[in-house]
Amino acid sequence: MLLAEGLGHAFGSVRALDDVSFTLHPGQTLAVFGPNGAGKTTLLRVLAGLIRPRAGRAQVEGGRRAVGWIGHQPQLYGQLTVWENLRFWAALYDVPEPDFLLREDDLLLRLGLQNYEHRLVRELSRGLVQRVAIARALIHDPRVLLLDEPFTGLDRTAAEEFRELLAEQAAAGRVTVLVTHNVEEGTELATDVAFMRAGRFVHLAPRGGRGTAEIADAYRRAVTGG
Repeated sequence: MLLAEGLGHAFGSVRALDDVSFTLHPGQTLAVFGPNGAGKTTLLRVLAGLIRPRAGRAQVEGGRRAVGWIGHQPQLYGQLTVWENLRFWAALYDVPEPDFLLREDDLLLRLGLQNYEHRLVRELSRGLVQRVAIARALIHDPRVLLLDEPFTGLDRTAAEEFRELLAEQAAAGRVTVLVTHNVEEGTELATDVAFMRAGRFVHLAPRGGRGTAEIADAYRRAVTGG
């Protein structure tokens, strides 16, 4: 379970989060849409425990070790190989060696990285680095996924494979918060949808039977007034 209760945060005079509250249960995926500066990344960083909110509280069942995080930076070491990076992050989360080997093999195969296992990360393209970052976020089998524009740099094939992987994670009971500018990408995966503006949720509701076009129209009206 993931709980946000009255979250508030500011950077100087800029209010990044303003009384944000929601609860997600196993299997739920919340897609958060909003313009630049709406507070989406700050929200994810608070949920991940990387920023302490000035108001309210965030609670992740299992604590920070239960979180898989994909942000704007891949959090990888360029001078290490793909395998060495994954091994390093698995060790941080105390993943047993047999479990690591099984998960690493599966993730490399699913993400099309099996031929890059022993390549230095600094030698990889932007798209391949993003795939490794995804593997890094999933290597410890987290209960909660916090994803900030995770499709950045992925080609169509890799993006489709990643969507399938996220759908499987949700079916296995994982909780996901997905921040994206792409309404189509977010809607396809979401059980719930939120629109952010100036640090607030101006809309939060189950997706229900709404399609991409309907959600995109509601987003324009709620956030941009269009």
